[in-house]
Amino acid sequence: MTATPPGLRERKKQATREALREAALRLAVERGPDRVRVEDIAEAAGVSPRTYNNYFASREQAIVSAVTADREARIAAAVAARTADVRLADAVTEAVVEQYTNTGERAHEALLLITTRPALRDAFLETTAGIEPPLAAVIAERLDDTGAHTARVLAASVAAAVRIALETWLRPTGDADTAETLVVPSGPLPDQLRTALAPLAPAFDAAEQRTQT
Repeated sequence: MTATPPGLRERKKQATREALREAALRLAVERGPDRVRVEDIAEAAGVSPRTYNNYFASREQAIVSAVTADREARIAAAVAARTADVRLADAVTEAVVEQYTNTGERAHEALLLITTRPALRDAFLETTAGIEPPLAAVIAERLDDTGAHTARVLAASVAAAVRIALETWLRPTGDADTAETLVVPSGPLPDQLRTALAPLAPAFDAAEQRTQT
């Protein structure tokens, strides 16, 4: 089924969201995150602070959005694109690893900021909850889960596993109460993600087997 193209209103909202997150990242890189106000981001994007608050609850959310933008939808789309002969657990794992590790230059700039600011790290970790809704919909379709209960549990488990992997990867060292805390990534991120998701494979396999029978 062909997706319906977004209407003018939705395209304008998307353009505003993109302008805000780009302005947030640019100002944070230029000035440092602690010296950027919501009013500064709104002005740079050409909107009012009130409009800004319709899209982001904090400056940290806007900055982090530069690296996480639409990632949840891309993960779900990547799983949906896998053929039925691909094991669902493998499809989910590879989609997550791909979308969390294939980042562009702007995303790398944001990650450098995230690794040195506790507030940004917290906002970054909170975004993992967004994985659940779109992924649950894709899993439900794959499993023919009409009630979507199994799909929701599996998707929520994936979101939790990703958060745990990121927490491990971004474990801070030194004084956690300081404004800038050194973060030493613990091993390659793809390995951390695969390790965290591996315990979920039996549940995915069992769900697939029930669907086939």
